[in-house]
Amino acid sequence: MLLFHSGHPRFLKYRLVLLVSISLIVPIGYIIRFAQGLTPEWLNDAIGSLAYEIFWVLLVSFLFPRVALRPIAIGVCLSTCGLECLQLWHPPFLEAARATLPGRLVLGTTFNWLDFPPYFVGSWLGWLWARSAQRI
Repeated sequence: MLLFHSGHPRFLKYRLVLLVSISLIVPIGYIIRFAQGLTPEWLNDAIGSLAYEIFWVLLVSFLFPRVALRPIAIGVCLSTCGLECLQLWHPPFLEAARATLPGRLVLGTTFNWLDFPPYFVGSWLGWLWARSAQRI
């Protein structure tokens, strides 16, 4: 498989750990974000944002295992902050994309300043997680 090819068995193990991590963080993030009644909605949203950031850091690390983790985490954080700001813009093509489930999940629908702190913390946690995966 080309995705797993890297020329060194260490990368295969690292990528497998990342793949397992991704397969865990996605359902956990969705369960928490869309849970109702157990915790306040703002808390579900914040924890879901943490999982969203962690997911993207792990995915980019999986796809580009030779790239240093710090630029990956910073790039993910800046990208998601940019997507958050993009929610202030409502051209027809973005509204059409946001009308779909993938569009809502990736692009979001409503700008909220309170989303930024979880993005920063989530990127940092994703960096820690991926760094831990490298050490396994």
